[in-house]
Amino acid sequence: MRILLTGLNGFTGQHLQLELEAHGHSVIGLQADLTSLEATAAEIKRIQPDAVIHLAGIAFVEHGHADDFYLVNLIGTRHLLSAIAKHAPNVSAILLASSANVYGNQTEGKLTECTPTQPANDYATSKLAMEHMARLWAKHLPITIARPFNYTGRAQNTSFLIPKIVAHFLHKASVIELGNIDVSRDFSDVRSISSAYRQLIESKPTGETLNICSGQAYTLQDVISLCESITQHTLEIKVNPMFVRENEVRTLIGDSSLLQSTLPNWQPIPFTETLHWMLDETS
Repeated sequence: MRILLTGLNGFTGQHLQLELEAHGHSVIGLQADLTSLEATAAEIKRIQPDAVIHLAGIAFVEHGHADDFYLVNLIGTRHLLSAIAKHAPNVSAILLASSANVYGNQTEGKLTECTPTQPANDYATSKLAMEHMARLWAKHLPITIARPFNYTGRAQNTSFLIPKIVAHFLHKASVIELGNIDVSRDFSDVRSISSAYRQLIESKPTGETLNICSGQAYTLQDVISLCESITQHTLEIKVNPMFVRENEVRTLIGDSSLLQSTLPNWQPIPFTETLHWMLDETS
């Protein structure tokens, strides 16, 4: 397929492009500013994609300007869907990347797609608003929504926790400053996420909202211990109160049953393998 991939130059976009092209698809990036409806419409009319994967957005929870979350993640997505509906009649599948952060401060068990949403910050609220807005287009466009849990891999910015920890080990640092080290997260590999996105755009489960996750959670202390085991380097942890977020989501563990039944050939890469990959500078 001729796939329009918004956010092509971002962390996920770079890995997803490799995944899509390895399976015979052609990938085109969006050059237009999504906050401009006119520019977005002109670009969609020119590209005429067969499918669209929408990754573009502000993903860093601590981004300093709350309005930007809504302008880009919500309004920008609306501009994209409006442009597709008017100017790309041959689109057979649209995959929108939301976030498991929409579940908020859930602490009991694994979170399914039926778990009530309780977003705890502007990023998560903007993503949930995007989901609701997208459903207004359900009768006109073949939309699938993905809710990825935390994921990481090579080339992710060190403003994110796992790359920050990995960088400290690669540089043989003696101390690392972190926030809450007892928070639990379901970490996936960006290559697993890319594989799931590719299979979803191919299988076209229109109308579905699906978790993308490993189903296993690690605390930051667990991550440090695994990195120490891999590198044989010991790191002292200091908790910096400045890094402790308000409204911290304490536990995020996903249930991937719906994804597994939709994509029976999809298998998550074990997190220990992800850390080995990120810590190995020779390959």
